[in-house]
Amino acid sequence: MYEILLTPNAEIDLETFAVYEQRVIVDAMEAHLAAEPFRETKRRKQLRSNPLAPWELRVGNYRVFYTVDTPWTVKVLAIGVKRHNDLYIRGMRVEL
Repeated sequence: MYEILLTPNAEIDLETFAVYEQRVIVDAMEAHLAAEPFRETKRRKQLRSNPLAPWELRVGNYRVFYTVDTPWTVKVLAIGVKRHNDLYIRGMRVEL
């Protein structure tokens, strides 16, 4: 099992969501990143030359950007929400 760590920026990103949304996101991280976070699935995919992170976890409209930092550690770098074709982190639109 992989340990899931949030960077300080990811913790701030998570705090911008309502408590219910936070629970959904954290539950999804535990369910989908604790085992084989580097294997592509319907919800996880490796990103091509992305400034945020090399991997993305999709949780409904939410996006969790992460990297596999050490052999047993997943580091969450950013958390945002997708609205139509735009990604927002902390309420600000982010270009990918």
